[in-house]
Amino acid sequence: MSTAAGRADESPSSAVFVPPHERDDQVRMRRAHTAAARTFEVTATGPGVWGWQGRTLGRRAGQWWLRLVCAPQDKRNLRLWEGTATAHRALPAVVPRPRLHDVLEWSACGHAYRAELSEYVPLPALESGGPVLTADPELPSTWWADLRRALEATAAVVTDRQAVRQRWVDRNLTRFLGIPAFQVDAWTTGHGDLHWANLTGPPLVILDWESWGRLPVGFDIGLLHAYSLTRPATAARIRHEFAHVLDTPSGRTGELVALAQLLQVAGRGGHPTLAPHLARRAEYLTGTPVPAP
Repeated sequence: MSTAAGRADESPSSAVFVPPHERDDQVRMRRAHTAAARTFEVTATGPGVWGWQGRTLGRRAGQWWLRLVCAPQDKRNLRLWEGTATAHRALPAVVPRPRLHDVLEWSACGHAYRAELSEYVPLPALESGGPVLTADPELPSTWWADLRRALEATAAVVTDRQAVRQRWVDRNLTRFLGIPAFQVDAWTTGHGDLHWANLTGPPLVILDWESWGRLPVGFDIGLLHAYSLTRPATAARIRHEFAHVLDTPSGRTGELVALAQLLQVAGRGGHPTLAPHLARRAEYLTGTPVPAP
Protein backbone atom coordinates (compact mmCIF):
# COMPACT_ATOMS: atom_id res chain seq x y z
CA MET A 1 0.00 0.00 0.00
CA SER A 2 1.66 3.18 -1.10
CA THR A 3 1.31 6.43 -2.93
CA ALA A 4 0.31 5.62 -6.48
CA ALA A 5 2.09 7.05 -9.46
CA GLY A 6 0.28 9.67 -11.45
CA ARG A 7 -2.72 10.24 -9.19
CA ALA A 8 -4.59 13.54 -9.24
CA ASP A 9 -6.27 15.49 -6.42
CA GLU A 10 -5.24 13.24 -3.55
CA SER A 11 -5.63 13.98 0.13
CA PRO A 12 -3.49 12.21 2.75
CA SER A 13 -6.31 12.02 5.28
CA SER A 14 -6.28 8.31 6.04
CA ALA A 15 -4.71 7.22 9.30
CA VAL A 16 -2.29 5.00 7.38
CA PHE A 17 -1.41 7.48 4.61
CA VAL A 18 0.45 9.94 6.80
CA PRO A 19 3.92 11.50 7.07
CA PRO A 20 6.61 9.70 9.06
CA HIS A 21 6.14 10.11 12.79
CA GLU A 22 9.48 11.81 13.34
CA ARG A 23 9.83 15.37 12.12
CA ASP A 24 13.44 14.73 11.03
CA ASP A 25 12.24 11.90 8.77
CA GLN A 26 9.69 14.19 7.13
CA VAL A 27 12.40 16.77 6.41
CA ARG A 28 14.76 14.08 5.11
CA MET A 29 12.12 12.69 2.74
CA ARG A 30 11.24 16.13 1.40
CA ARG A 31 14.89 16.95 0.80
CA ALA A 32 15.43 13.65 -1.01
CA HIS A 33 12.36 14.30 -3.16
CA THR A 34 13.72 17.75 -4.07
CA ALA A 35 17.10 16.22 -4.93
CA ALA A 36 15.43 13.67 -7.23
CA ALA A 37 13.47 16.41 -8.98
CA ARG A 38 16.70 18.32 -9.56
CA THR A 39 18.38 15.24 -11.04
CA PHE A 40 15.40 14.54 -13.31
CA GLU A 41 15.36 18.26 -14.26
CA VAL A 42 11.71 18.67 -13.31
CA THR A 43 9.98 21.03 -10.89
CA ALA A 44 7.63 19.53 -8.31
CA THR A 45 4.78 21.97 -7.74
CA GLY A 46 1.86 19.86 -6.56
CA PRO A 47 1.05 19.13 -2.91
CA GLY A 48 2.98 16.33 -1.26
CA VAL A 49 1.09 13.06 -0.85
CA TRP A 50 2.37 10.52 1.66
CA GLY A 51 1.95 6.80 1.15
CA TRP A 52 1.58 3.87 3.50
CA GLN A 53 2.97 4.85 6.92
CA GLY A 54 5.07 7.58 5.35
CA ARG A 55 7.36 5.29 3.38
CA THR A 56 6.65 7.08 0.09
CA LEU A 57 6.18 10.69 -0.97
CA GLY A 58 4.69 11.75 -4.30
CA ARG A 59 4.19 15.13 -6.00
CA ARG A 60 3.13 16.33 -9.39
CA ALA A 61 5.93 17.72 -11.54
CA GLY A 62 4.39 19.15 -14.70
CA GLN A 63 3.42 16.27 -16.97
CA TRP A 64 5.00 13.81 -14.54
CA TRP A 65 4.35 12.29 -11.13
CA LEU A 66 7.50 12.04 -9.04
CA ARG A 67 7.31 9.35 -6.38
CA LEU A 68 10.01 8.74 -3.79
CA VAL A 69 10.33 5.45 -1.91
CA CYS A 70 12.59 5.07 1.11
CA ALA A 71 13.67 2.11 3.26
CA PRO A 72 16.52 1.30 5.62
CA GLN A 73 19.45 0.37 3.41
CA ASP A 74 19.65 -3.18 4.76
CA LYS A 75 15.87 -3.81 4.87
CA ARG A 76 14.60 -3.11 1.38
CA ASN A 77 11.73 -5.31 0.23
CA LEU A 78 12.97 -5.94 -3.30
CA ARG A 79 9.56 -7.15 -4.51
CA LEU A 80 7.97 -3.81 -3.62
CA TRP A 81 11.12 -1.84 -4.46
CA GLU A 82 11.14 -3.01 -8.09
CA GLY A 83 7.41 -3.56 -8.56
CA THR A 84 6.60 -0.44 -10.57
CA ALA A 85 9.45 -1.06 -13.02
CA THR A 86 8.72 -4.75 -13.49
CA ALA A 87 5.03 -4.00 -14.05
CA HIS A 88 5.98 -1.39 -16.66
CA ARG A 89 7.95 -4.02 -18.57
CA ALA A 90 5.58 -6.95 -18.17
CA LEU A 91 2.00 -5.68 -18.44
CA PRO A 92 0.29 -5.37 -21.82
CA ALA A 93 -0.92 -2.04 -23.17
CA VAL A 94 -4.58 -3.01 -22.62
CA VAL A 95 -4.04 -2.59 -18.87
CA PRO A 96 -4.62 1.16 -18.25
CA ARG A 97 -1.91 2.52 -15.97
CA PRO A 98 0.61 5.36 -15.68
CA ARG A 99 3.68 4.63 -17.80
CA LEU A 100 7.05 4.74 -16.07
CA HIS A 101 9.50 7.22 -17.63
CA ASP A 102 12.67 7.06 -15.52
CA VAL A 103 14.10 5.64 -12.28
CA LEU A 104 16.83 6.87 -9.96
CA GLU A 105 18.36 5.05 -6.97
CA TRP A 106 20.86 6.13 -4.33
CA SER A 107 21.79 5.61 -0.69
CA ALA A 108 22.72 8.04 2.06
CA CYS A 109 23.18 7.83 5.83
CA GLY A 110 21.79 4.30 6.10
CA HIS A 111 18.74 4.89 3.90
CA ALA A 112 18.06 3.62 0.40
CA TYR A 113 16.02 5.82 -1.94
CA ARG A 114 14.25 5.11 -5.20
CA ALA A 115 12.68 7.88 -7.26
CA GLU A 116 10.23 7.01 -10.05
CA LEU A 117 9.12 9.49 -12.69
CA SER A 118 5.81 8.40 -14.23
CA GLU A 119 3.02 9.84 -16.32
CA TYR A 120 0.74 12.18 -14.42
CA VAL A 121 -2.88 11.05 -14.71
CA PRO A 122 -5.20 14.09 -14.64
CA LEU A 123 -7.98 12.17 -12.93
CA PRO A 124 -8.84 11.94 -9.24
CA ALA A 125 -8.74 8.57 -7.55
CA LEU A 126 -12.21 7.23 -6.78
CA GLU A 127 -11.37 7.44 -3.07
CA SER A 128 -8.93 10.16 -2.03
CA GLY A 129 -8.56 9.51 1.70
CA GLY A 130 -7.53 5.86 1.69
CA PRO A 131 -8.60 2.46 0.40
CA VAL A 132 -11.98 2.12 2.14
CA LEU A 133 -14.98 3.23 0.10
CA THR A 134 -16.90 6.09 1.73
CA ALA A 135 -19.43 6.96 -1.00
CA ASP A 136 -20.95 4.92 -3.82
CA PRO A 137 -19.28 5.90 -7.10
CA GLU A 138 -21.51 6.29 -10.14
CA LEU A 139 -19.70 4.07 -12.59
CA PRO A 140 -21.09 3.06 -15.99
CA SER A 141 -21.18 -0.51 -17.24
CA THR A 142 -18.29 0.30 -19.58
CA TRP A 143 -16.06 1.05 -16.58
CA TRP A 144 -16.81 -2.33 -15.03
CA ALA A 145 -16.18 -4.02 -18.39
CA ASP A 146 -12.82 -2.23 -18.62
CA LEU A 147 -11.89 -3.42 -15.13
CA ARG A 148 -12.75 -7.01 -16.02
CA ARG A 149 -10.72 -6.73 -19.22
CA ALA A 150 -7.72 -5.27 -17.39
CA LEU A 151 -7.72 -7.96 -14.70
CA GLU A 152 -8.07 -10.70 -17.32
CA ALA A 153 -5.12 -9.28 -19.27
CA THR A 154 -3.06 -9.08 -16.08
CA ALA A 155 -3.95 -12.68 -15.23
CA ALA A 156 -2.35 -13.80 -18.51
CA VAL A 157 1.06 -12.34 -17.62
CA VAL A 158 3.69 -14.94 -16.75
CA THR A 159 5.84 -13.95 -13.78
CA ASP A 160 7.75 -15.44 -10.87
CA ARG A 161 6.86 -12.49 -8.61
CA GLN A 162 4.80 -13.65 -5.64
CA ALA A 163 2.30 -11.16 -4.21
CA VAL A 164 0.70 -13.61 -1.75
CA ARG A 165 2.49 -16.68 -0.46
CA GLN A 166 1.12 -20.03 0.65
CA ARG A 167 3.20 -19.85 3.80
CA TRP A 168 1.33 -16.69 4.86
CA VAL A 169 -1.92 -18.64 4.49
CA ASP A 170 -0.46 -21.55 6.46
CA ARG A 171 0.63 -19.29 9.33
CA ASN A 172 -2.25 -16.85 9.56
CA LEU A 173 -5.57 -18.17 8.29
CA THR A 174 -6.61 -19.85 11.52
CA ARG A 175 -5.51 -16.84 13.55
CA PHE A 176 -7.65 -14.36 11.63
CA LEU A 177 -10.54 -16.45 10.30
CA GLY A 178 -10.81 -19.22 12.88
CA ILE A 179 -10.73 -21.97 10.23
CA PRO A 180 -8.05 -24.52 9.34
CA ALA A 181 -5.47 -23.30 6.85
CA PHE A 182 -6.05 -24.62 3.33
CA GLN A 183 -3.90 -25.17 0.29
CA VAL A 184 -4.53 -22.57 -2.42
CA ASP A 185 -5.01 -24.62 -5.59
CA ALA A 186 -5.65 -21.87 -8.14
CA TRP A 187 -3.17 -19.02 -8.65
CA THR A 188 -3.15 -16.14 -11.09
CA THR A 189 -1.28 -12.90 -11.73
CA GLY A 190 -2.87 -9.81 -10.20
CA HIS A 191 -2.47 -6.27 -8.92
CA GLY A 192 -2.13 -7.26 -5.26
CA ASP A 193 -3.48 -4.02 -3.77
CA LEU A 194 -6.74 -3.37 -5.59
CA HIS A 195 -8.71 -0.71 -3.75
CA TRP A 196 -10.56 2.53 -4.47
CA ALA A 197 -7.59 4.84 -3.91
CA ASN A 198 -5.80 2.94 -6.68
CA LEU A 199 -8.59 3.32 -9.26
CA THR A 200 -9.79 6.26 -11.32
CA GLY A 201 -12.77 6.63 -13.52
CA PRO A 202 -14.24 6.95 -15.80
CA PRO A 203 -12.05 6.33 -17.67
CA LEU A 204 -10.40 3.55 -15.71
CA VAL A 205 -6.75 3.87 -14.77
CA ILE A 206 -5.23 1.40 -12.29
CA LEU A 207 -2.56 2.97 -10.09
CA ASP A 208 0.22 1.68 -7.84
CA TRP A 209 1.59 -1.58 -9.23
CA GLU A 210 4.40 -2.13 -6.75
CA SER A 211 2.67 -5.16 -5.16
CA TRP A 212 1.73 -7.03 -8.34
CA GLY A 213 2.49 -10.73 -8.80
CA ARG A 214 1.09 -14.21 -8.28
CA LEU A 215 -1.87 -14.45 -5.91
CA PRO A 216 -4.91 -16.67 -5.32
CA VAL A 217 -7.69 -16.47 -7.90
CA GLY A 218 -10.32 -14.15 -6.41
CA PHE A 219 -7.88 -12.25 -4.20
CA ASP A 220 -7.88 -8.98 -6.15
CA ILE A 221 -11.62 -8.68 -6.56
CA GLY A 222 -12.16 -10.07 -3.05
CA LEU A 223 -9.96 -7.26 -1.73
CA LEU A 224 -11.88 -4.60 -3.67
CA HIS A 225 -15.16 -6.09 -2.43
CA ALA A 226 -13.91 -6.09 1.16
CA TYR A 227 -12.96 -2.43 0.94
CA SER A 228 -16.53 -1.76 -0.31
CA LEU A 229 -18.42 -3.49 2.51
CA THR A 230 -19.27 -0.15 4.14
CA ARG A 231 -21.27 0.70 0.97
CA PRO A 232 -23.67 -2.24 0.38
CA ALA A 233 -24.84 -1.06 -3.05
CA THR A 234 -21.33 -1.00 -4.47
CA ALA A 235 -20.42 -4.28 -2.79
CA ALA A 236 -23.49 -5.84 -4.43
CA ARG A 237 -22.43 -4.40 -7.79
CA ILE A 238 -19.01 -6.03 -7.45
CA ARG A 239 -20.59 -9.39 -6.60
CA HIS A 240 -22.77 -9.04 -9.71
CA GLU A 241 -20.01 -7.94 -12.08
CA PHE A 242 -17.55 -10.57 -10.83
CA ALA A 243 -19.89 -13.43 -9.98
CA HIS A 244 -17.91 -15.58 -12.42
CA VAL A 245 -14.99 -15.28 -9.98
CA LEU A 246 -16.46 -14.85 -6.51
CA ASP A 247 -19.13 -17.55 -6.90
CA THR A 248 -16.57 -20.28 -7.59
CA PRO A 249 -14.67 -22.38 -5.03
CA SER A 250 -11.36 -20.85 -6.15
CA GLY A 251 -12.79 -17.34 -6.01
CA ARG A 252 -14.11 -17.87 -2.49
CA THR A 253 -10.69 -19.14 -1.44
CA GLY A 254 -9.04 -15.99 -2.77
CA GLU A 255 -11.64 -13.78 -1.10
CA LEU A 256 -11.03 -15.48 2.25
CA VAL A 257 -7.29 -14.83 1.97
CA ALA A 258 -8.03 -11.17 1.20
CA LEU A 259 -10.34 -10.93 4.22
CA ALA A 260 -7.74 -12.53 6.45
CA GLN A 261 -5.11 -10.03 5.35
CA LEU A 262 -7.41 -7.08 6.04
CA LEU A 263 -8.38 -8.53 9.41
CA GLN A 264 -4.68 -8.61 10.20
CA VAL A 265 -4.48 -4.89 9.37
CA ALA A 266 -7.60 -4.25 11.46
CA GLY A 267 -6.03 -6.13 14.37
CA ARG A 268 -3.19 -3.62 14.29
CA GLY A 269 -5.64 -0.71 14.46
CA GLY A 270 -6.11 -0.05 10.76
CA HIS A 271 -9.50 0.64 9.14
CA PRO A 272 -11.52 0.52 12.39
CA THR A 273 -14.84 1.29 10.67
CA LEU A 274 -14.31 -1.57 8.23
CA ALA A 275 -13.35 -4.23 10.78
CA PRO A 276 -16.88 -5.36 11.83
CA HIS A 277 -17.92 -5.62 8.17
CA LEU A 278 -14.90 -7.81 7.45
CA ALA A 279 -15.76 -10.08 10.38
CA ARG A 280 -19.38 -10.46 9.25
CA ARG A 281 -18.40 -11.24 5.66
CA ALA A 282 -15.83 -13.82 6.78
CA GLU A 283 -18.36 -15.49 9.08
CA TYR A 284 -20.92 -15.53 6.25
CA LEU A 285 -18.46 -17.35 3.96
CA THR A 286 -17.09 -19.79 6.53
CA GLY A 287 -19.89 -20.24 9.07
CA THR A 288 -17.29 -19.64 11.78
CA PRO A 289 -17.11 -16.53 14.02
CA VAL A 290 -13.96 -14.52 13.52
CA PRO A 291 -11.58 -14.66 16.53
CA ALA A 292 -11.32 -11.49 18.59
CA PRO A 293 -8.17 -9.49 17.76
